[in-house]
Parts: sequence; C-alpha cells; structure tokens
Amino acid sequence: MRIRSFQGLRPSAESVNKVVSLPYDVVSTEEARALAAGNPLSMLHVVRAEIDFPDGTDPYSDAVYAKAVENFRRLQNEGHLVRESGPCVYVYQQTMGDHVQQGIVALSHVDDYEKDLIKKHEKTRVAKENDRTRLTSEMSANSGPVFLTYNEVPELTRIMQEASAEEPLYDLVADDGIRHTVWRVASGDALIKHFGDAPAFYVADGHHRAASAARVARVAVEQGRANRAAQLRPVELAPLDWTGRGEWRSPVDVEPFDIPIEDKVALLLEANAAAMA
Repeated sequence: MRIRSFQGLRPSAESVNKVVSLPYDVVSTEEARALAAGNPLSMLHVVRAEIDFPDGTDPYSDAVYAKAVENFRRLQNEGHLVRESGPCVYVYQQTMGDHVQQGIVALSHVDDYEKDLIKKHEKTRVAKENDRTRLTSEMSANSGPVFLTYNEVPELTRIMQEASAEEPLYDLVADDGIRHTVWRVASGDALIKHFGDAPAFYVADGHHRAASAARVARVAVEQGRANRAAQLRPVELAPLDWTGRGEWRSPVDVEPFDIPIEDKVALLLEANAAAMA
C-alpha cells in the first residue's frame, strides 16, 4: 500500500490540550456544544460549527460552513494550529487501561480507495457524506483522520516501537481517561517503504470522511483537467495600439477585510461553477 509523508497543520504544544476534540460524529450538537463550552480553541468549533449558532440552526446551512472556515483560520492566525517545518509522519499511540495500540498518521492514496485496495464494510449516508465533502472542500483541509487497519508487517512494528522510545511530541490524557501519545518521524522514509508490503487497508472507522475525501479529489482532478484545457486555448489581445504608461483607478472602493466571509465563499463557489460549466 502507498502512504506519504505530509507537511500538515498540528496543534501547538501550548494549545494541544484545548484544541483536540472527539470525532465529529460521536456526539450530538448538544453534546458538542457542552464539551466546547468556554473553550474557543476546541476543534469542535470547526467540525461542528453549528454549536456557535442558536439551537435549531440548520447544521448544513451556508453560514455554518462559513463559520467553520472562519474558526479554522482563526486557530491558524492565532498560532494554535501551526504548520510543520517539513514533511513527516507520526507514530500515534492510544492507551486505554491495559490495552495499548499504535499506528501511523500519514497520507494514503485516493486511487487506492477508488480501486478498492482500501476495503470498506459500511454504506454511507448521503447527507453525512455531502456534509463532510462540502466542509473538506471549503476548508481545503481534512479535519479528521480515517482509521485504517492492515495485516501486521513485522518491520513496521519494529520501526514504530523504535520511534516510540524517543521523546514524544505530545503526551496527554483526555477527559475520558484515554492517553494519547504522538511521536514525529521526520520524512518517514522507512515506514513509507515497508507499507508497500501491506496488501490492503481496511476502514475501521471514518467511512464518510474517506468517501468525502475521494469526492473532493475527483472534483479537483476534473477542475485541473478543465483548467488545463482552457490554458491550451490561444489568447488574443485586443487590437489596440499601446498608449504608453498610465494608471487606472477602480470605481469600487471596498475594504477587502470588511467583506463577510459568506460573500467571499459565495463568490468562490460562483467562480468555480463557471469554471466547471
């Protein structure tokens, strides 16, 4: 199987305890609102942004997705989510009482999902899949992982155990008593190589997240092909003589930062629709 290192966003060491949250689909709106109460840094304000609106707000409304993007950018702008200095993978360990399990945080290939090398065992619900697809598209980011399993590859186990003997990047205990420990592995070349010995992945959790990621990727490919076709068309300039240097002032006098995020998102969606037409 193919995996890749990546240069993603992660919580800062100072904010990690407040940023981390439960997966979006294991709590109701009311439960998410209660868990995030008094904590504006919780990722629940991104993955379940309807909690920032009054009861009864449609969780699939334009305003909710715009708020999710706004909250996501705020976490970055305020330094609570930081960009990695270079591509890497992570060894991630969960400790639940006497049970300990380890895995790798990395990128997997959408083509492997489409070719059923990443095996599914559940059907997805249209509304939930549409929801995660739109959120992923508007954020230009995956806000939660897909939990994949594989038949054990001894060399992978050895490398993970070796990495987890080092100083961890994060080591915290969540409110439910589960301990989460993460080690950063720069480049991750050895892990990437030996994952080639795994014949398949199996989705243990995250069917909607996986399906939505595949949908976003398909649209991106379609847009790329459409844009490439447009670029191949000859460009003809207006048949006017050059008039020398000068200046032109726009009659529009609007401060870009005063434009509501909803209007910006609507304009981008309109431009995207026009490009895909």
